[in-house]
Amino acid sequence: MPNVVELDLDYGSDGMPVQIPAEATVIEPVDRPSVSDPMAALVDAIRNPAGRPPLADTVRPGRTIGVSVCDITRAQPRQVMIEALLEAMPGVRMEDVTVFIATGTHRINTAEEIEGMLGPEIARRCRILCHYARDESSLVDVGETSTGVPVLLNREWVNSDVRVTTGFVEPHFFAGFSGGPKMVAPGLAGLETVMHLHDARRIGHPSATWGVTEGNPVHDDVREIARMTGVDFAVDVTLNRRQAITAVFAGELSVEHAAACRAARADAMRAVEAPFDVVLTTNSGYPLDQNLYQAVKGMSAAAKVVKPGGTIVCAAECRDGLPDHGAYGEILRSRPSAQSLLDMIQAPGYSRPDQWQVQIQAQIQLKAEVFVHAGGLSDHALRAAHFEPAGDVAGTTVGALERAGPDATLCVLPRGPQTIPYLRGEAGA
Repeated sequence: MPNVVELDLDYGSDGMPVQIPAEATVIEPVDRPSVSDPMAALVDAIRNPAGRPPLADTVRPGRTIGVSVCDITRAQPRQVMIEALLEAMPGVRMEDVTVFIATGTHRINTAEEIEGMLGPEIARRCRILCHYARDESSLVDVGETSTGVPVLLNREWVNSDVRVTTGFVEPHFFAGFSGGPKMVAPGLAGLETVMHLHDARRIGHPSATWGVTEGNPVHDDVREIARMTGVDFAVDVTLNRRQAITAVFAGELSVEHAAACRAARADAMRAVEAPFDVVLTTNSGYPLDQNLYQAVKGMSAAAKVVKPGGTIVCAAECRDGLPDHGAYGEILRSRPSAQSLLDMIQAPGYSRPDQWQVQIQAQIQLKAEVFVHAGGLSDHALRAAHFEPAGDVAGTTVGALERAGPDATLCVLPRGPQTIPYLRGEAGA
């Protein structure tokens, strides 16, 4: 292959080296250095919060403290964040802290995964509760949002004397940004609530996209749920490609999250002048690329800048397959094409868990042909999910360029949705 350069794509735990044409446009996030002492940075932010008194002024020994954290599909540095919270709450025993794994509708995390996420001491001494959205007995009804979303939340979270959210902030493909209020809903919400938040109307709204929080019908409802049910303190971080902390934000939920979103936008969102014939993307490596459901995010990032009728090539390991939660695979197999899937989902009365991911996937596939390289899935499984297999990532990419013609253009997102390209002047960007 003449005039090539080698790039390392984020793929699984070890990455994937590929050779691509030298004239490709490579878009990566700003690679911020990590803070020199993560524990010190976290404790300092918690002791000097924005928009709220220090956490130590809120808690008292003997009160129950609920702390929500991301599940195994996210790269949050949970252990050091919880350790910093404990350091900043003198007199609070670990036994008084319940760590809520905010799974949303994802699968329950295993004991081994939880120990790896939190460290053995926190996993042993704090109470760990892995949220399960389908267990109605674990939920409490706390009312409705102004748009009519029924709010069912984890009962023990609601009953905690002090509620603290922790997360990390990066652009999100339909909620605008991750972290912040998402650590309450959908993270700790019941299935009925999640289904309303992710219904076809909201997911299909043009403002339900990367980097948009105001006027985004998903984020607007998520933010309202967090407000109406009460969050006493919030801590969010931003991360670099090595999953190390680059900045810490703490205090009142809406204040600290807005500041974190501004920082994430500056690092991750990149304007381009024109769309591309071919976009090669990833899903940011493990843990985000552990299943095909999650890999739709990397495809969505690519779809922002691919030409109508163009090609997306996505490298995502998918070590956990489709995955095994919800109805994602079943929905995909139920119709023969992206258009028929979209018609079904948008039909009045249709409601199935995971329909939102299929809806976004179908919208992408109606815009561009999508090839997927996934070591954890067979070619048959990929075709059943309406994708074309890409056994050779570089070869598939070059083949797509050749089919597009001699002047075809290529964009590469080696870090996947850690970088969100957008057309300059695009609304909401």
